[in-house]
Amino acid sequence: MAPTIRSAQVDDLDQVADLLMADAECRNALDPQLWRLDQAAREKIRTSVSAAMDNPSSSFRQKWLVAEWSGRLVGVAHSILLPVPPIYAGDFGPPGLIMEDCFVAPDSPFSIRHDLLKAAEDDLTEAGARILLASSVEGGEFEQEYVKLGYVPLTRYFAKTGLTNRRKFPQVRDATRDDVSGIVAASAIHRRVLHEIHHLFWKPHKDADSRFNAWMNRSLTLEDRDLFVSDNEGQVRGYAISHPATPLHFPTPHDISGVGVIDDFFHHVIENTQILGSSAQDAVDLFEAAEAARARRGDHSILVVCPAAWESKIGLLERMGYKGAITWHIKIRN
Repeated sequence: MAPTIRSAQVDDLDQVADLLMADAECRNALDPQLWRLDQAAREKIRTSVSAAMDNPSSSFRQKWLVAEWSGRLVGVAHSILLPVPPIYAGDFGPPGLIMEDCFVAPDSPFSIRHDLLKAAEDDLTEAGARILLASSVEGGEFEQEYVKLGYVPLTRYFAKTGLTNRRKFPQVRDATRDDVSGIVAASAIHRRVLHEIHHLFWKPHKDADSRFNAWMNRSLTLEDRDLFVSDNEGQVRGYAISHPATPLHFPTPHDISGVGVIDDFFHHVIENTQILGSSAQDAVDLFEAAEAARARRGDHSILVVCPAAWESKIGLLERMGYKGAITWHIKIRN
């Protein structure tokens, strides 16, 4: 009997929960600290999937697809239309993202993984996505299927468990409102580098500076994050922002309460994407200040966002003990 790919229904919740629990347990086996299971993992799965079915007009579009074979569900795929951050032009509209929580039972037919992903792609394209993204743990079972379908790495998420407890960081201090203009100027360089890496995906919005300025001023009022600058004789040479992890990075079954994220990070020593600058220790100090801030808040692990082609930044992260954990792949549909 050929497998059937269809939208998930309320009656599928128990089997979907079984598949997603098995999926979460696979990640947990890779790194029990980073991918901790929530104590109420199954209940969270049911609530999350059910809410997506019951509320199709939520703030962003999401879709659950299932693969049915021989009278049972053997696969599940989850996708969303990802809102474009306000500092980017988003000429292509919201990209479609095939989320990390896709899973196929080991005893299912070989073709089901491919069939599920193709169905998710077609659904996202019909919803208007011109750019497709796909997430996978590094070395995950879906990763090779993405390669076959024409995806290439776009962004890598590096992770570290066991954070630094350093207290002194030369030339690094807490950011203030007086630093915002310097942070915006450094961010403009950061955005230029991103644009050079991928001209379409990271094309800056025409009002990126003013939008980022407003966001930095807002961020300084948020109590869940820490902002730092690298200050060289009154000149901002770099900035780093650390904050709690979000459900966008972690599937529902995992406990993200002890995980931080460093997304916005830039220092002039990594402006050249291929070669690390001579004063790399200044960038290490800046980064580790953000890392230590999450440790003081009780976090055990950190995820760091890094473009896959930014070799100097990758080298800096590896120097500090970070290892690849997740990769977002990209594909542009005509």
